[in-house]
Amino acid sequence: MAKEVIKKIKVQAMGGAATPAPPLGQTLGQAGINIGEFVTQFNAATQDKKGQLIPAEISLYEDRSFTFVLKTPPASNLILKSANIQKGSGKNKVSKAGSITKAQAREIAEIKMPDLNAHDLDAATKIIEGSARSMGVEVK
Repeated sequence: MAKEVIKKIKVQAMGGAATPAPPLGQTLGQAGINIGEFVTQFNAATQDKKGQLIPAEISLYEDRSFTFVLKTPPASNLILKSANIQKGSGKNKVSKAGSITKAQAREIAEIKMPDLNAHDLDAATKIIEGSARSMGVEVK
């Protein structure tokens, strides 16, 4: 008989550098997940992604064991990294924070493809370009 999932939790932490400190520790503690065990497993799984914000979806089972699935970094973080800027524009229609090329948008779409709701790479690229425009990042 398969274990029953009693809760699903979504968290984000820096790859290879997660700590039990807030906010991660608070979220996991309230759910009843062994914080130290999760942090150790998460850091081991994301060792090659140091410095990137990595989302994880945790499934908590009735016997308090858990599994987690790693997702791709948020599109906004990948766009900011490609544009070499700290943050997007607060007024995206008035002022532009930076720019990326269509080739960079396509590279980001390739990375994000498993998590996007798109049938092909062209549709995924359009999604990324829309995200960039909403952040005040121009796509050239």
